[in-house]
Amino acid sequence: MLDLKWLLDNTDAVKTALKHRNSDLSLDGILELNNRRKTLQQEFDNLRAVQNQKSKEIATLQKDKKDAKAVIDEMQSVAKRVKEIGPEQTEVEEKLRQILLTLPNIPQASVPVGADEHANVVVREWGGKPEFTFTPREHWDLGEKLGLLDFERGAKIAGARFTLYRGALAKLERALSHFMLDVHTREHGYEEILPPYLVNADSALGTGQLPKFEDDLFKTTTGYYLIPTAEVPVTNIYRGETLLVTDLPKHMCAHTPCFRSEAGSAGKDTRGLIRQHQFNKVELVKIVRPENSEAELEALTLDAEKILQLLGLSYRTIVLCTGDMGFGSAKTYDIEVWLPGQNAYREISSCSNFEAFQARRMNTRFKDEAGKMQFVHTLNGSGLAVGRTLVAILENYQKADGSISVPEVLRGFMGMAEITPIKSVG
Repeated sequence: MLDLKWLLDNTDAVKTALKHRNSDLSLDGILELNNRRKTLQQEFDNLRAVQNQKSKEIATLQKDKKDAKAVIDEMQSVAKRVKEIGPEQTEVEEKLRQILLTLPNIPQASVPVGADEHANVVVREWGGKPEFTFTPREHWDLGEKLGLLDFERGAKIAGARFTLYRGALAKLERALSHFMLDVHTREHGYEEILPPYLVNADSALGTGQLPKFEDDLFKTTTGYYLIPTAEVPVTNIYRGETLLVTDLPKHMCAHTPCFRSEAGSAGKDTRGLIRQHQFNKVELVKIVRPENSEAELEALTLDAEKILQLLGLSYRTIVLCTGDMGFGSAKTYDIEVWLPGQNAYREISSCSNFEAFQARRMNTRFKDEAGKMQFVHTLNGSGLAVGRTLVAILENYQKADGSISVPEVLRGFMGMAEITPIKSVG
């Protein structure tokens, strides 16, 4: 959420930012409501002054034993209007808040301006793409030929965009999760969190999933939401709290299942594991001082990249342009891993600095050394999406006979160096 005072003082900058974000939202409603709010406040202040004045008049008349009825009647009329203004002010404030909740964050000055993904900028690349003496297969073909990815039975059990992992691929998914958590906790200093997989509406509102993205969430009959990412419960740990400056920074990581309805994605990635309703992810979350958040984003992104380097997977890191950024982000790096079967780079992590956008929605502050209250800055990123990392291993480590070499760093977790086809999927 944007700060209303800052928005009113910088309306031209906000209008430009909305344009760069391809947003057709207007500030007219905010300006009208703010004027109405000021008018009501001025009327309230004036009426309170009248009440004070009339109270003195009544006291003087009664002291002098004079008739005060006319003044008392006038006071009752004023008091009635004062009582009416309160609900009107509350209604205006709520309407203002609801509009502010729909406004996206303001991109940082370093973010490239552009309409869509074609304006994204590659900032670095790592690793050489593997070369094959055969035409590399796509991961769904590999998984089915191994007898270890069962899309048909996954769909039978739950529906489209659900998959059943079997045997060594189920073990590979588990090994990847353990490996990522170990690297982030032991080498990068993150605190491991095991959060709830269901959240309430306040938590979804705090990180920006509500109200804008409600259609992308799975909602229970009791009003809870299945988490679309561990970002939601982990960032909300400190919702409504005031931290001490000595509490910061907070670096946390969590491995959770994630649930997304994929509203609006009909026809996209209908095959394979790239776009599922349920998947696992290791999430990195940071809560930091405002002056440190830019450097913290760079470090978080490198932490996510380190996983790919240790796995020997080629990737590139791009900074998203204004038209391709997420709703709440002030700056985002996407990490895209090379998939030889698809002959394309595909997103495997998105690392974002939200600045105070989420903190203002959550009312999460800290008290600095001078005792001044400030909103914290929040950041998060995938470190990594586990299923997509498994996809990358299948496609990059495939062999001509359809077997898969296990990356060196995972062999201790897996207890094997190679994944071979099983004889039966019965």
